[in-house]
Amino acid sequence: MDAQNFTVTRTDAEWRKLLTPEQYQVMRAHGTERAGSCALNYEKRDGTFSCAGCEQELFASTRKFESGTGWPSFNDPVEGSVETTVDRSFGMVRTEVHCSRCGSHLGHVFEDGPAPTFLRYCINGVAMDFHPTSE
Repeated sequence: MDAQNFTVTRTDAEWRKLLTPEQYQVMRAHGTERAGSCALNYEKRDGTFSCAGCEQELFASTRKFESGTGWPSFNDPVEGSVETTVDRSFGMVRTEVHCSRCGSHLGHVFEDGPAPTFLRYCINGVAMDFHPTSE
């Protein structure tokens, strides 16, 4: 990760203990889960999606939409919950999305989403936890 200061910081050993190997690969090593492999892609209940690294709320379920990409997609994050950086990996330029509290890699944002924002936050499901609205 960058040398940027985040509110939640952990040593590499602490991250490895907290996260599953797949979560660590995605969130700390900027990996990507296999498309369609995470149950959160199919989550339809009301609730919130939070960072698996620090539990910061990231997205409301009302902002989730089916993009057909195989990853959970949202058109707007909770205000202040994510930050972006330029990602020049794999010979392309993309906008990487990370948690503003702990710096964990979440996915990427693209400008091909639905109105009103026309953004598609394409987020790795393993990087998030889902909390259903109490009934």
